[in-house]
Amino acid sequence: MRSFARALAWVAVVLVSAAGKAQQPKEIVEQAVKAELAADDADHSLWLYYDTDRKPGGEVAQWAAETHQGELDRVLEQNGRPLTPSEQRSRMERFIRDSGAQGKQRRNGREDDNKARRMLQMLPDAFIWTKVKQGGTTTELHFQPNPDFRPPTWEARAFAAMEGDLVVDDAAHRIASLKGKLIREVKLGWGILGALKPGGSFAVERRQVGGGIWQIIETHVHIQGHTLIFHNISDEEDEVKSEFEGLPSDISLEEAEQKLMKMP
Repeated sequence: MRSFARALAWVAVVLVSAAGKAQQPKEIVEQAVKAELAADDADHSLWLYYDTDRKPGGEVAQWAAETHQGELDRVLEQNGRPLTPSEQRSRMERFIRDSGAQGKQRRNGREDDNKARRMLQMLPDAFIWTKVKQGGTTTELHFQPNPDFRPPTWEARAFAAMEGDLVVDDAAHRIASLKGKLIREVKLGWGILGALKPGGSFAVERRQVGGGIWQIIETHVHIQGHTLIFHNISDEEDEVKSEFEGLPSDISLEEAEQKLMKMP
């Protein structure tokens, strides 16, 4: 009996120890954010992909190729009208010759990246986190606004008024999906600069496309109001990306055009 009692006591110690080591929901988010920021700093990869983007102003189906000079798009179809190969080339060559357009695109991209980075850094503290389920290879967490959080910017105010779910890949500690819904009205500048209505939603899906690189494959934004949260995302947008293919790090816009014209 003494031996049995000692065995039970040992099991109890192990269980208590394991419980103490179990990550809290906020710690899982903090680890994921840290992994995302580190990966973003280390990622200099370039990609070719197929993109469909639908906004109130129209719908576009295109191939896109990233270069360090800018992203080059071969538009196949716009608002239901197929473009001829001549039209496709003309649009690409116009961008290739326009250094101003390339510079503007790069500046906008950096601005959006910086905003996204700030929002990512807010995740652990802007919300109260609870673990929904853990199984297989992912952990699902639910978030709701943290009443003690003080958003530093107007964009942060809108972001912090969301409630939703986040899925983390357990092996890579990367964010696989993030979905949220605006649960209260957000007035910017006391309503003078804009307002976002409750019920608006967003959903982002990500996956690993190769070499440990994660990419957004789906973005769905449906925000009601008269302001924009992100510079390059309208308040009504559905975008899907697929067919990712890595590109050489030194690819030029001219080489990207040749590559794009070979795609189906």
